[in-house]
Amino acid sequence: MAASMKLGIVMDPIESIKPWKDSSFAMLLEAQDRGWQIFYMGLGDLYMDNSVSYAQYHLLSLKDDNHDWYAKTDPGVCRLDELDVILMRKDPPFDLEYIYSTYLLEQAEENGTLIVNKPASLRDCNEKLYTRYFPQCCVASRVSRNSNRLIEFINEHQDVIIKPLDGMGGRSIFRVRAGDTNTNVILETVTRDGTSLTMAQRYIPEISSGDKRILLINGKPIPYALARLPAKGENRGNIAAGASTRGQPLSERDHWLCDQIGPSLRHKGLIFVGIDVIGDYITEINVTSPTCIRELDLEFDLNISADLFNCIDTLIAE
Repeated sequence: MAASMKLGIVMDPIESIKPWKDSSFAMLLEAQDRGWQIFYMGLGDLYMDNSVSYAQYHLLSLKDDNHDWYAKTDPGVCRLDELDVILMRKDPPFDLEYIYSTYLLEQAEENGTLIVNKPASLRDCNEKLYTRYFPQCCVASRVSRNSNRLIEFINEHQDVIIKPLDGMGGRSIFRVRAGDTNTNVILETVTRDGTSLTMAQRYIPEISSGDKRILLINGKPIPYALARLPAKGENRGNIAAGASTRGQPLSERDHWLCDQIGPSLRHKGLIFVGIDVIGDYITEINVTSPTCIRELDLEFDLNISADLFNCIDTLIAE
């Protein structure tokens, strides 16, 4: 691709990231290495005027330096469809503002801009509920906001994980055993007093060996996973919840799981995805802003962002 390629990125404030572990930053370094212009924007910078989507942006220049990692120009304004590709990397919460932003991005997509990931699929593929298309890959689960139905599931499976459909980073995830005297208050909390759909999944004991993050590019997995090992006294394999990490090659079962979901990811335009695997089962399919690029790159001397941008080059050329 030519050096004049224009890359937009919608992300959280760049001054607040941790560059040594931020996957979006890894992507931006790769784009800069390729000579691409980087148009940086926040969610609040997007707007629509007479059915055309625009953004206020800053051009970025970057350094792989944990103390001084970016500089940005004075702001400008562009039509989103003037950009060749836009990375939608805004972290959850996945709320109405996030959904509204996908409609603005979709207008640019209709005029030829590649959006990673596809806006309609970001709306359609809830990171917990998208697993329903692959029951052969998942443990038993139930989704309800009715406490009695969730208690029935707990009693059936004896040991379960309860989590909200809109959470991230291990927030509001509870392990509940049948007969736990805290069950009612946990369900009241996670269902927000019966007003919010909640997922219950059978507990997978193999969490002690790690919650594996596997990254897929256009449905094809990176050959190594990052196992996130729960901290002592924790059930959650989330780095944000204090988990330690260990890289490892994908197992035969991991490859099988990726084969099961890969065609659907490609069909839905979900170009960069992270799946969470405990033991032999997928627990979540992360489509909004998957992480772990920098950890895997460092441990296995990879350049996952280069693989992603090679894929983007191909898709733009098609």
